[in-house]
Order: sequence, then structure tokens, then C-alpha cells
Amino acid sequence: MKKRTVCCILFLCFSLFVFSQKRTDTASVLQKEVSLEEVVVSASNFNEKKKNIAQKIDVISAKTIAAANAQNTGDLLSGTGKIFVQKSQQGGSSPVLRGFEASRVLLVIDGVRMNNAIYRSGHLQNLITTDQNMLSRVEVMYGPSSTVYGSDALGGTIQLITKAPVLSGNKKLFVAGAAFTRYSSVNSEKSIHADMSLGGKKIAWLQSYSFSSFGDMKMGDQDRKGYPGFGRRNKYIEQVNGVDTILNNADGRVQKFSGYNQWDITQKILYKQNDKISHLLNFQLSNTNDVPRYDRLQDTFTTGANKGLLRYAAWYYGPQKRILGAYEFNAKVSGFIQDLKVNINYQDIEESRQQREYKRYDRFDSRVEKVKVWGASATGRKIMGNSEITMGLDAQLNDVKSRATRTNLNTGAVLKLDTRYPDGKNTMNNFGVFIQHIHKFKNNKLVLNDGIRFQAVTLKSNIIDNSFFNLPDTVIKQNYTVVTGNIGLVFFPHKHTTIRTSISSGFRAPNIDDLSKIFESSSSARQVVVPNANIKPEYTYNIDLSLNQRLFKKLSLELTGFYTIFRNGLVKAPYRLNGEDSIIYNGVLSQVLASQNSNAAYLYGFTAGLNTDYFHGFNFSSTLSYSYGRFKTDASQASSVYEKQPGGKYLLVKRNVSSKPLDHNPPLISRTVISYIHKRFSTELSFMYNGWKYLDEYNADGEDNAQYATADGTPSWYTLNWKGSFNVSKSLQVQLGVENILDRNYRAFASGFSAGGRNFLMSVRANW
Repeated sequence: MKKRTVCCILFLCFSLFVFSQKRTDTASVLQKEVSLEEVVVSASNFNEKKKNIAQKIDVISAKTIAAANAQNTGDLLSGTGKIFVQKSQQGGSSPVLRGFEASRVLLVIDGVRMNNAIYRSGHLQNLITTDQNMLSRVEVMYGPSSTVYGSDALGGTIQLITKAPVLSGNKKLFVAGAAFTRYSSVNSEKSIHADMSLGGKKIAWLQSYSFSSFGDMKMGDQDRKGYPGFGRRNKYIEQVNGVDTILNNADGRVQKFSGYNQWDITQKILYKQNDKISHLLNFQLSNTNDVPRYDRLQDTFTTGANKGLLRYAAWYYGPQKRILGAYEFNAKVSGFIQDLKVNINYQDIEESRQQREYKRYDRFDSRVEKVKVWGASATGRKIMGNSEITMGLDAQLNDVKSRATRTNLNTGAVLKLDTRYPDGKNTMNNFGVFIQHIHKFKNNKLVLNDGIRFQAVTLKSNIIDNSFFNLPDTVIKQNYTVVTGNIGLVFFPHKHTTIRTSISSGFRAPNIDDLSKIFESSSSARQVVVPNANIKPEYTYNIDLSLNQRLFKKLSLELTGFYTIFRNGLVKAPYRLNGEDSIIYNGVLSQVLASQNSNAAYLYGFTAGLNTDYFHGFNFSSTLSYSYGRFKTDASQASSVYEKQPGGKYLLVKRNVSSKPLDHNPPLISRTVISYIHKRFSTELSFMYNGWKYLDEYNADGEDNAQYATADGTPSWYTLNWKGSFNVSKSLQVQLGVENILDRNYRAFASGFSAGGRNFLMSVRANW
């Protein structure tokens, strides 16, 4: 750990101690609600008290979500100070849990898996397709959670639960609704939202609409010392009289071509057949316009006559669409199973990549992916005295279609292009069965959690046109059978003390993206990734130990430590295609890479939190999170590492090392909040901090994006933020805020997009 990081930890720990001695007040709404022991979670698909769950879980409530007033779900999560979020563009958010990101973190919305066959190992933007305005709560489960949720839950699971229709309970019609509008100055955000719920005695209906327009994001003006102008967008490409022209940016702080629009629709219908049976229909639509891939718009040519010039005249994701339709059946039944939940769902997802190089009017490339996912699950629960048994089975069928074209803008001619995934039929099927058990011992001092899952996975890709690469196999397929489990204890030695420990395993079966993708991995290094059928599932084995201690009635302390072993981790590594280590791709000789299982890796880390509320209305809270991860390497092979030179500069070298940094692993992060609530008025002052990520802590062969950092890595940064609200009446609220008050210029680790500078925001909310 670097000296500055150690100093930061010591300073923050000292601060926490000082505040506790002075009996200063605690917790923002978020921290306070997360710490409540009687919070109910759906850790096993049924409601369960949080205090009985051995796994670490954070809960973000509806009240907290409204108070956060975030622009999207990614910003909501990063605002907790516990979850790191990476961004490659404004229209993207990729959460990281304990050093795992993207396809290694499971996203679940209303009990439906969002992870699909083309979830990649890099950075994702799928999280923003969830409308944060419709969330009733978010549950974040840290560590492997494959027993209940299956594949992909290596670092944890983020469960997004949307608002539900409300029955009246009598003959009178229940009517409720909410609406708000918000403006943010830093990107000229304009958002509107409205939802309405009507409920009778047996039937309830819920409808919502959201729309947001985001302009170009403006970064902060106050540069970190030693890094003047970091991230400035000094030049950009625009067509002038039909000709690509490199123009000077009038204000380098404005990240040109980073804005986009998004709209979301949610509709639910609840039918209560009787006191024991209910039916729920759930429909969700999320759509965007074109979303610029901002990090790629900064890339430059590395060779040829255009060396040093901006490479792309256009690089954007086409409209990103997610459609979800689900039917949920809930019943109280007699017999062995007392509670039964059945979910049948369908998802239709479309994403595309559109790109054109500078002055290449003959090559506008379009690659479109469509994924159809059919899912079904059935879960039953039996309560027998102090024991609770949950059993379930689930299945998910993925169908992927990939097409690609190259258009000559001069002539209008359209040619077939190599597809990102095989151009034939691509399927991925998951089938699983699990059992989860909770036993509360009679002394009320101990709770046992244990469970096991069996899962089968099949994949198959068919290549119809093999003329582009002459791959050795035109049919790529795999079959996996996986067993995972967990065991944990919750111990209550004292009414104010809770100790949790758990051992759990998780897995991630390679998907179509791992198995058979072909794409340009690095425009600067000229690398191309090709299929490899000889890969195995990834596994994690984790141990957690946590302490929750309440002191002096209104002071609470939470400490959690973890250690994770990561086996068969998939990495992009040099590969030979038809005996060749390089091929011509996009007219350039490029190094061949492929997904391959690496040697074992390990991670460890901790989270700490302090909450106090000694004085009525005043709250103080602080959280601190840190993780460290390393891949064990083969000593017989040279690895790419960043090595600090005597002059202080970093150099990318190849040398034999026993280990190298695990990618996706964020630096130390923390959040400290002081808040005050009094009748109609509330105010909150928060301090956000991210530690240094020096270049020698980057994974040179992974997704850490050193090209978008400084010559030393990602500098540490902090922001000071204020938010306040005033209840004009019971149904009308005004929210104001200033984010990044000091106008700091910073960029989160692994991001190719700079965060916003000083932001003035205002929203008006109405409820009835």
C-alpha cells in the first residue's frame, strides 16, 4: 500500500475516533437506514430480516433514493461511498463489488437476471437502463452469492426492486402518484418523471414515465497540482461543409459529444385472486438515442500519415433498448411448501456500435447485436419451527443474433462486414436447482445459514461466413456442470453486538462474449480478440468476518473483512490463430489475443462504517472501503507490468514476476456525511474521497485503461457536496444542491470520461 494511502487511512480513522469521542451526531439517511437491524431483505427470494443473514448486505431505501436525487442508477450507487462505479462515457455506469466488475457482478431487477450471453468482462453500460425514479429499494449483496442466484455472482449481486401497485384493501379506490422535474447545470440535464397508482380491492394498476436529456458534461476547473489540463478536450472532429475537420474546442472543460437522451416506461398490473393467491404483470421499457463512446473519441492514430491526430470521426452506441415482460405468481399453499413464487419472463435487448475513422468516408462500420432471453423460476419456502428451507429451480435461455455492415458514404454501397459474434445461431442456456436453509437456535444467540446449488450450462455458436478469418472451427460449443455452496453463522453475544462469518463459493460460466467474440481490443496497441473454445468456468471462494457494535446507545460501528480466492479467471492473452500470432484486421497487422484461463488470483479487503445520532436531528456517518488483488503468474513467462524507473516515470515492460495486479480493483474509497433534519427542512454536507491508483497497480493486459490516466496513474481526488430540501407542504417538496463545490477536475479510476465540475441542481417533487 502506498504511503499516501496509509496516511489517508490513519487520518480517517483518527477522524472517526474524534467524532465518536465528541459524541457528534451521525448518519445521513442512507447510512442510518442501512444499519437498521430490522430491515427486511429478499436474500433468498422471500422476505427475511437482515439480521438473520450471514452475508453482508446493504439496503438503499426509497426514502434514500429520493434524497440522493441522482441522475441515474449508477450515480445512485456511487453516491453511497461504498460502491465504485466506472464510466467510459456519460451514458454508462459499471459498478464494481470487491474488485469484480461487469459480467462478474450479477444485476437482478424484480427477480429477473439482467446478465445475458453478451455481458462482457470489460465495462458495461446496462445499469442505466434501470429507471432509478421507479426503485423502491436496492439490495447489495457483497461476496459470492451463486447459491441462490447462479452464475455471475462472483463479487456480489445488486438487486433492483421497483415500486409495486397498491391495493386499497376496501371498496374505496386507492389513488397515489408522484411527479418531479430536475435541472442540473453541469450537463444541462433536464429530467421529468410521473407515476400513478390506482388500486381497488382486488386489482391495482401502476404506470410511470421518465425522460432525461443530458447535454455535454463539463469537467471541473481546478486541476490537481502537477497535472494541469488533465482530461481537457482541446480538439474534436466535426464535419464542415461535408468534410471531417479537426476543430479547437472553445472550452476544453466541455466534453464535446458526451450528451444523450433516455426515456423509460414501467407498467404493472396486480390481481389479488384471494387472500392466498396473487398475480402480477410487469412491463418495462428503456430506450436511448445514440450514446457517444466518449473514451474512444479521444483515441489517436499511432502510425501512418495521421499519427497523433484524433482517430474517430464517429464512435457511438446506437439506441440501447431493453424490454422486459414478466408474470409473477405468488401463493400461500398448504402441504410441504407454504410460500410459492413463480416468475416467467422475457427480455428483448438491442445494442449496437457505430464507428468511422477520420476522413474514411468509405468505411462507416455498424455492428448490431440483438439478444432475446426467456427465463423461468419457481421458489418455495417451508418454515418448520426455528428452521426455514427455501428451494428453487430456474432456467434461462439466451438467443444472440449479430450482424455487421460497412457503408461507403460516398457511393451508398453497403458491404457485409465481420460480425462481433458469430453470424449464425448463438445460444446459451442455464438450468439450476438450489436449496437454502436458515436455522435460528433456541437460545436466540445463533443463526445458521447454509445452502447448495447445482447448475448446468450449454453454449453453442455457429459461424456461417468464415471468409474473414478462416477460423479452424465453424461450430463452437461447450457444456458445464457446476456445484456451489455457502455456510455462515450469525452470533448475538449481546443485544448490541452482532458477529457474522460466512464461507461461500461463486462461479461464472463463460458466455458467448467469452467464447466466440471477435473485436478490436485496443486501437492504440493494435490487438484483435478471436474465439477460443478451450476455456473453463471461473470460481471464487470467499470468507467474510464482520462485527456490528452499538455503543452508548446511539453510536454504531460496523467492520467487515474478506478474503477471496479467484480461480480460472478469464483474461485476454496472446494466442495463435492458424499458427500465426498476428493477423490483418481493419487493414492493419494486429496481435492476436483470446480469452484464456489464468493462474489463480486472490483478493482481500475491508469496509468500515461509523454512525452516530446523539443530538436530535443531527447525524454523522463515515464509511471506508479498500481492496487489494493479485494474479499469480507463471514464472516461466514474461508478464506485462508497469515498472517505476529511477527518474520517477513509469515504463511498460515485460519481465518475469510472481504476481501482477488484478484488474478492475478500485482504490480506497470513502464518504463522510453530516446532516440535519428539522420538521420541513433537511440539509446534508458530504465529503467523497478516492485514493491514488498508481500505474504500477494497473493491470497492463486488462481493462484498467491506463491510456486515459496520467503518466502516474489516476490521482486521488475529493469532492465537497451539499444538498438540502424543503417541504412546502405535505405533497410538495423543493430540493437544491451543489455538487463538487470546489470545482475539482478529476477522473475515476479506469474511466475514460471525466466527472462533472461544480453542479447546481434543483428539483421540485410532488406526491399525492
